[in-house]
Amino acid sequence: MLQRLLIANRGEIACRIQRTCRELGIETVAVFSEVDRHLPHVQQADLSVCLGAAEARDSYLSVERIIDAARRTGAQAIHPGYGFLSENAAFAEACSQAGITFIGPPAECIRLMGDKAAARREMAQSGVPVLPGYDGNEAGDERLEQEAARVGYPLLIKAVAGGGGKGMRIVHSSEEFSEALEAARREATGAFGDARMLLERYLARARHVEVQVFADEHDNAVYLFERDCSVQRRHQKIVEEAPAPGVDAALRKQLGEAAVRAARAIGYRGAGTVEFLLAPDGEFFFMEMNTRLQVEHPVTELVTGEDLVAWQLRVASGEPLPRAQQELRLEGHAMEVRLYAENPLRSFMPSSGTLAVQEWPQQTGVRIDSGFNPGNPVTRHYDPMLAKVIAHGKDREQARLRLIRALEHTLIGGIQHNTGFLADLLAHPRFAAAELSTRFLEDYPEAGQHEPAARDTLFCAAALFWREQLLGKAWQDPWQRNDGWRGALPPRFTGRLALDDDTATLSVRAEGGEAFEVTLEREPRTLTWHPTAGGGVIATEEDSALAVQGRIVGDELYLFVRGHSYRFKLQPPALALAHAKRSDPFAAPMSGTLVACHAGVGQRVEAGDAVVTMEAMKMEHTLRAPAPGIVTALPWTVGDTVTEGTPLAEFTADEDGEQS
Repeated sequence: MLQRLLIANRGEIACRIQRTCRELGIETVAVFSEVDRHLPHVQQADLSVCLGAAEARDSYLSVERIIDAARRTGAQAIHPGYGFLSENAAFAEACSQAGITFIGPPAECIRLMGDKAAARREMAQSGVPVLPGYDGNEAGDERLEQEAARVGYPLLIKAVAGGGGKGMRIVHSSEEFSEALEAARREATGAFGDARMLLERYLARARHVEVQVFADEHDNAVYLFERDCSVQRRHQKIVEEAPAPGVDAALRKQLGEAAVRAARAIGYRGAGTVEFLLAPDGEFFFMEMNTRLQVEHPVTELVTGEDLVAWQLRVASGEPLPRAQQELRLEGHAMEVRLYAENPLRSFMPSSGTLAVQEWPQQTGVRIDSGFNPGNPVTRHYDPMLAKVIAHGKDREQARLRLIRALEHTLIGGIQHNTGFLADLLAHPRFAAAELSTRFLEDYPEAGQHEPAARDTLFCAAALFWREQLLGKAWQDPWQRNDGWRGALPPRFTGRLALDDDTATLSVRAEGGEAFEVTLEREPRTLTWHPTAGGGVIATEEDSALAVQGRIVGDELYLFVRGHSYRFKLQPPALALAHAKRSDPFAAPMSGTLVACHAGVGQRVEAGDAVVTMEAMKMEHTLRAPAPGIVTALPWTVGDTVTEGTPLAEFTADEDGEQS
């Protein structure tokens, strides 16, 4: 067995490999770019080497720097993870030339399977079914258009050097072909530096089913059953599960044996995945072979009880496969989702920022593979995947429900993310019924779309949680507190919150037990608030009970509802007071009661005109307009009690005046 392994990757897969290495007593070397210096995979490694600047070409894609790091640290082998250099034949050859073991298949296998056209031809010759199509070397525009007419529409244009959905277009008619071909060539050239294309018949209602294979240098090869990865967006997987729903023992055997036949045909070694399209009638066709460990390998590990990284390391060390085919068993069902820093409401656009909050559920049957800690930056330079959440159960339904619950109790704040989208998608009745295809999101566009919690309910919940956090701190002299306590008056908490561009001032008064009066935009409402660990349950007259979690980081409050997160900016009473002392002419000079509003919303006032009057300590205090202008808001009504520093009016001065 190896003694020291360099992991040529980052994030959750690097942490995942490190976990197995610790169990096997293998030292690990982490590599990192300058922006990744504080990520967990660097902190957890025995040794670490900085490769260079943030851009991948200057760090994780630099073959020379990675080989040099392995030499300097005495690493005997390199594990490429997935992505980056994992399917780069030149990198595998460079490792071999340097006398370093590459944890992966031979370079010639990577090169062959990386050429989608050559892979199709090889599979067809080996008796593995392939879709009708064209994969010839003559691939000019005119020839491809002729072949498209022969194959028939709809069809798929695919980049020969493609992967990850890049350089791929679905074409429904001959009129669309030229434009789609040009776009696919352009994308493929930018992504792979290779404009070659092939054609395949497009199966509109097919499922994406893949088989995990393993082979060693002792002529052993097995399949560790199949995974369904049909639910995708832009040809990239969102949900993966094992075993594939609806695949019976006979079809499972056919798929597995075809995958092993594919691996044997090319002299494969190590972990690989043979991907198939499965038609509704049970017929299946080869798509491609990924010559590496897959992102979704955890679902296979959970249903087989095997550690696939340990298998990789043993095979690379020259050992035979740990188990024969007849020794492998399926246990239960596993389901995985990928948590991305992205905005599902804006076409899944990537998001960057700092992970202000990151908390994972502690739940039976749930596994988290993550590569970040709270406070780590999520940059624009790399894939936006934050983590994988995987659930295992006795059957598909238990795994699905466990995964939904895990997502609803995952707290991610500081960036946009797809956690709530995934929870909603898994709860969709068509997904629950396993009515799967690669067009799932096109067929059911409402999947993953949720009705957001009512705006007023969110603001009230945020104010109640904020108040609770302040009251939960060590009790100091009541006369020095900023939580709204006032002698001889009902306790009232006042604060100002902003959710995106929506700002509101709220006042909270306890009415006894779990009942509260919350005044929002001059409208008082009675609701209940039941505090829970790190959050609470709010029930208003308009809405049913809503469970929320909350976290305060600096001057921001993060509210979490069923996997969805909302970020509020806070202006607590102490800050309101500080602002009032500097410039706000309508901030309450002390705690008291509003007794008069002399102007209405939208009313014009002149400098010195009375706007509001409050009473405190048996004295009245009238707040007047500092300049000519318009009263734009009056958050409080006569009879309301407010704390010192609370804004009592909003005012817009004329252009040559001051504004508050």
